[in-house]
Amino acid sequence: MEKAVLITIGDEILSGNTVDTNSNFIAAELKNIGIQVSQVFTISDEIKTIKKTLHSALEIGNVVITTGGLGPTRDDKTKKALAEFFNDEIALDEVTFDHLKRYMERRGRLEILERNREQAFVPTKSLVFQNYYGTAPCMMMEQDGKLCFSLPGVPYEVKPLIKDQIIPYLKDKFHLHYISTRIVSVVGIPESILADIIEDWELALPDNMALSYLPVGTRVKLRLTAKGDNEEILQQQLEDQVQKLLPLVQDHTIATSEDKIEKILGDMLSEKKLTISTAESCTGGELTKMITSNSGSSKYFLGGIIAYATEKKVDILKVSQDTVDQYTVVSEQVAQEMAKGCQKLFDTNISLSTTGVAGPGKGEDGKEVGTVYYTIRINEREQTSKLYMPHLERLDFMNFVSQKILQDLIGMLI
Repeated sequence: MEKAVLITIGDEILSGNTVDTNSNFIAAELKNIGIQVSQVFTISDEIKTIKKTLHSALEIGNVVITTGGLGPTRDDKTKKALAEFFNDEIALDEVTFDHLKRYMERRGRLEILERNREQAFVPTKSLVFQNYYGTAPCMMMEQDGKLCFSLPGVPYEVKPLIKDQIIPYLKDKFHLHYISTRIVSVVGIPESILADIIEDWELALPDNMALSYLPVGTRVKLRLTAKGDNEEILQQQLEDQVQKLLPLVQDHTIATSEDKIEKILGDMLSEKKLTISTAESCTGGELTKMITSNSGSSKYFLGGIIAYATEKKVDILKVSQDTVDQYTVVSEQVAQEMAKGCQKLFDTNISLSTTGVAGPGKGEDGKEVGTVYYTIRINEREQTSKLYMPHLERLDFMNFVSQKILQDLIGMLI
């Protein structure tokens, strides 16, 4: 099997100011064509460091992909490092410069063409993949049958370069095995106990299969990966193993194919022809964001409101002021009235509500950070729950609560 190494170049990644989303995307795309990522490096934009890392990467894999570090100025260290490492020199590539000129013309930016001229200077031995969404091209160097691709770092430039050009190139270059996966989502069983329950099944898996445990909130995703030469046979093997697994976890299984909880829910709402709305406070729109991130969500999601201030819960969602005064705004009773008001406001089958304290300070009513009440209302049926997670930071808290609510809703709909 072909192995790949990814190198992310840039001090902004190392400093924590920018999140490296490129590596996650590239690894997933490579996996789909049977290339396994063995290692990911994150390094500074220094010639010595880049060259040293390239040496290590080419010892590990036969496909190396770097992202970042390419710029329009003469002090572009990544390009210099590539040229030095591969014993090459940098020169103007007329084809790339012509492409750059047309790119600038289409955007009415010809006045800055000369400032970006350096982008058309590439190592003379490189194969250039033109960038249709930016000014820095992708350069590919080959040495002893091993390939090194150097891409810009902007994600919306990386994605089309990978999907439209590099992936097809790699498929033509190598005889690739297929990698197929299935995910079974299990809830209500701690990971350690789940491992004991399915141990015999896991130990009996064929040699070309591997199992991974991926906890997400209180859900465990069992990812089954199969490798081989025939995709159709792999899919059948996976299905056979899933059918052997299900009797062991049947009562705790919420999905046997989809990965993301919002997609699992979306498919279920579409199938049952149910509509949904949200009334959020402490989750700050995260719940709505998750639901609407799914393609086709307009079929079932009718609307949501972030009633952050107490008075907006009262004015818009018709939460009783007496209820707030008696039980405080972070309470089971307020969560229930928020859900009921939301369901009426948007006229939906289902409504979800959250009220709590995401932190870092205590709530206005003195409730501890990490406290949340949430209500799931399906027609006249209602379920209210409380969570207390003081160890989670604000954004992690919002995401965890939203994941848990969608998971609970799926459990109620099964």
